[in-house]
Amino acid sequence: METKRITHAFNPVFDIESRVLILGTMPSPKSRELGFYYSHPRNRFWPVMAEIFGEEQPKNPNEKEDFVLRHKIALWDVLKECDIEGASDSSIKNAVPNDLSIIFDKADIRAVFCTGATAARLYKKYIEPKTNMAAFVLPSTSPANAKMGLGELCEEYRAILEYL
Repeated sequence: METKRITHAFNPVFDIESRVLILGTMPSPKSRELGFYYSHPRNRFWPVMAEIFGEEQPKNPNEKEDFVLRHKIALWDVLKECDIEGASDSSIKNAVPNDLSIIFDKADIRAVFCTGATAARLYKKYIEPKTNMAAFVLPSTSPANAKMGLGELCEEYRAILEYL
């Protein structure tokens, strides 16, 4: 697969009521095509969110944005740009982090959660020294993480509830 230089195309989703920040690494090609975070049809992020909040799964970008804001969740990604092969986090090179002060300066973020080990590693390297806030590592909801079932993912993601 070809390595491409990708620049993040989405704005962060947050408002002054946001209390939890959930960070991925970089939107997948399918998410970029569909215009919103975790939009690959086999990514389990939105089914997990719907389950832990006891609501129907949001269907489109507007419903997804409303969903996270209603639940005081901010969404963004650790990286502003990088070289990557497809959606393979393990292929990331030449990473440039996002400036998370955009969120931290406006919202009272109580906890940061990274969706996967690569996002957590990059957060720890580039962002934690600036925020002095450690991140909790959640398992990836990507279809590449086939070893975890939906129920197991939901159990792990329930950890965000105590910070809302």
